[in-house]
Amino acid sequence: MKIREKIREQIPQWMERIQRLKKDHSDFVVGEVTIEQILSGIRGVQISISDISYVDPYEGIRLRGYTIPQVLSLLPKAKNSEMPLAGGLYYLLLTGELPNRDEAEEVEDTWRSRSDVPQYVWDVIRAMPRETHPMTLFSQAIMALQPQSLFAKAYLEGLPKSQYWEYYLEDSLNLTAKIPKIAAFIFCWKYKNGEIESPDPDLDWSARFAQMIGKGADRQYQELMRLYLVIHSDHEGANVSAHTSHLVSSALSDIYLSSAAGMNGLAGPLHGLANQECIRWLINVYEVFGRLPSDEELEGYIRTQLSAGYVIPGYGHAVLRVTDPRFTAQMEFAERYLPNDPLFQLVKQVYRLAPSILGENGKIKNPRPNVDAINGCLQYYYGVREVDFYTVLFGVSRILGLTAHAVWARALGKPIERPKSLTTRMLEERVGIIQTEP
Repeated sequence: MKIREKIREQIPQWMERIQRLKKDHSDFVVGEVTIEQILSGIRGVQISISDISYVDPYEGIRLRGYTIPQVLSLLPKAKNSEMPLAGGLYYLLLTGELPNRDEAEEVEDTWRSRSDVPQYVWDVIRAMPRETHPMTLFSQAIMALQPQSLFAKAYLEGLPKSQYWEYYLEDSLNLTAKIPKIAAFIFCWKYKNGEIESPDPDLDWSARFAQMIGKGADRQYQELMRLYLVIHSDHEGANVSAHTSHLVSSALSDIYLSSAAGMNGLAGPLHGLANQECIRWLINVYEVFGRLPSDEELEGYIRTQLSAGYVIPGYGHAVLRVTDPRFTAQMEFAERYLPNDPLFQLVKQVYRLAPSILGENGKIKNPRPNVDAINGCLQYYYGVREVDFYTVLFGVSRILGLTAHAVWARALGKPIERPKSLTTRMLEERVGIIQTEP
């Protein structure tokens, strides 16, 4: 496979760069950690290297150096589509090179050939209570695939470290191939008749998911999923899901164990679950007024919410200092396909009013929208109104980034992570609050 050869070619160059830094510059100080940073979740502390993606504060996420607009423009497009093939994106994440159509299609073909899911995985899902959150089901399904891990089996038999990445790659291709079918099965089992539609082999990875949840005839929804699954794929290496997955895989836990761990982090309301909060907030605003509110009414509502200690979901970002380009990409999609939808009109109205209100006190570093502020609105418009499923959609995409990071972590021989902890008393002694005991 082309991806495997590309990675193999690049490893010596990357290893040389890393070894040079370790040998010649090991004592170079990158940054100092303050007590505030320690007690605030080490927010913003530079503790990892992520060459697959980087969040530029003023340009947004860069995937292998390419901005979201560039990615959407330059990647090979799906058949009869203006949106990229997810297989082309995965090629880019894994190799750092923009693929041609044949290279993107090779990934898509690989996914098609590996997409069958063992029956016992469906049995695991069916054994759960129907009220189980879909993210729990999603994580369990990934965990249930763990006996299929080629890396775990090869490691037990004795595997040279130089070959770890190749087995991680195989596991990653196997997992990503199955993820859309797993997500579709969870959706259909939990919300519909329990059966998924047989996927059309001629459709691409993203469109097959749309078909399996019953939207095979909806070309616009297929286009939305092609867009959605590309722009949510990665977001640097230190957010909760990415860092959790990396931490777990640093112990040589296989791709299934580490990806499930990442999904468990994504399921938190301060991370991936935030998209549910955004759409629920929008729906609630609309229901409060029974219609689209006037600007004056909405401004008053926002101010009341803020004065009561609530936040405006979907606004603010830990790194970005501009409107999230992923928000903008979806805004452009909505302007084209659903310009008169009431919830979309509300999204635009909030976008017009909220940033200036949020920025009045100067405490919020970025009062502009992030990706969550709009993505639920689009899903809702196309009839996917089971809002607790939205984070699973996020997870389907994010698995692409998590697995790409894991493959390269093993290719470069990154060590197990083991930061050091301090006691509160140690900090008090260092700042002079209390005297050091004799």
